[in-house]
Amino acid sequence: MRIDAHQHFWKIGAHGHQWPREDLPILYRDFLPEDFDSTRVAAGVTVSILVQSQPNDEDTDWLLELSNATSSVAGVIGWADIRAPEAPRRIAKLAEHPKFKGLRPMLQDLPADWILHPEAGRAIEAMIEHNLVFEALVRPRHLPALAQFARAHPNLRIIIDHAAKPDIARNVRHPWAADMAALAGSPNVWCKLSGLVTEAASDWSTEHLAFFADHVLTSFGPERVVWGSDWPVLLLASGYQRWIDATETLLSGFSADARAAILGGNAARLYALDSKID
Repeated sequence: MRIDAHQHFWKIGAHGHQWPREDLPILYRDFLPEDFDSTRVAAGVTVSILVQSQPNDEDTDWLLELSNATSSVAGVIGWADIRAPEAPRRIAKLAEHPKFKGLRPMLQDLPADWILHPEAGRAIEAMIEHNLVFEALVRPRHLPALAQFARAHPNLRIIIDHAAKPDIARNVRHPWAADMAALAGSPNVWCKLSGLVTEAASDWSTEHLAFFADHVLTSFGPERVVWGSDWPVLLLASGYQRWIDATETLLSGFSADARAAILGGNAARLYALDSKID
């Protein structure tokens, strides 16, 4: 079973759409289940985790509605203003949906220590109560604060999106590498092997990705790494099959069981997906 643990849908001008904008013509159109199906099936991907792309409630509500009619969507990661007073009630309501699996507050453009503010505490408690995953969309500058956050909430499952978006294009390895290794020391933190190609130069090859992928895999181990495509954002840098081929090369040194875990089994475990998925 291959699970794409990170993909998006959006409709331009609808459901709180803010991004992408017209300056990204490859992405500035609707992307819906029918656009993904042939790509997904051709690549042998059984189901996916649908991740929010807009920082508003309207987008999250629409994604959950879309998931009701899309059997290939096994789970939805939504958005909520986790520092809002009403956040615990909103989280409890979202958690009633069987496909709702977690929240992504989109930290990447917020101050590095935003997540440490006490106002987020009640929302985090609600996430733990409802067994939800915290998706950390961060950049390298956020990693020290994220490590502090992870230690403060050991019962919260956290996954780092896109390996924290290291600057692969300029081969900037430090302090990203040390900070990621420190985060991996918290057993409640996982990492997505996704989004690497959009951080690489336009002429990227698998060799350009190797250090960054290897460091993630070594730090977190094959039991806490989850594969995703970041489709359709992926299209800025690669076709779907090219990223799958690169992934196969990056994982070639692992056993068949470890590869199966990274490519599907870990996602099923992290997001508590229906065991009947096949």
